[in-house]
Amino acid sequence: MQNDFSFCPNCGGKKIENVKMRKWRCPDCGFTLYNNVAAAVGLIIRLPDGRVLFEKRAKEPRKGFLALPGGFVDPDESAEEACVRECREEIGVEPEKIRYVASFPNSYEYKGILYKTCDLFFEAEIPEGAELKAQEGEVLAFEPMRAGSEDEIERIPLAFESARLALMENIGKGRKQ
Repeated sequence: MQNDFSFCPNCGGKKIENVKMRKWRCPDCGFTLYNNVAAAVGLIIRLPDGRVLFEKRAKEPRKGFLALPGGFVDPDESAEEACVRECREEIGVEPEKIRYVASFPNSYEYKGILYKTCDLFFEAEIPEGAELKAQEGEVLAFEPMRAGSEDEIERIPLAFESARLALMENIGKGRKQ
């Protein structure tokens, strides 16, 4: 999939060019639009029994698959602030003790547009006994699952490959830095 424009957003010219998926350039007016990567966050929340908290996605892309709580970083927001906001929105609880784990590239197709993302993963805790509340329209259900070994992680129907890589990194089986 390649994101393309039929017309220059600046002058309306029809010669707009996609340059190596990195930018669009209009030879008529000189307009340049960069295809920058979007930042997203995901939280690995281990429950007291050792299982990881997953959400069953309520919408596309990958509706019905499991994902870690998280989402896109808003403008003028740090990754850590996005973790707190997304967790509060999606599960109804603010995380504690956020710790960076790793980052991985990802592709997120939504309504025919391919978004390239840099997914930043964090390990977090939530208060013991906290009541989880699924965000309507975003989360169908919560599905805590064991994710402490390669075999357990491989069996989880994850929505995004970047989450699998982050879980592997979290158990010490990911890339070596």
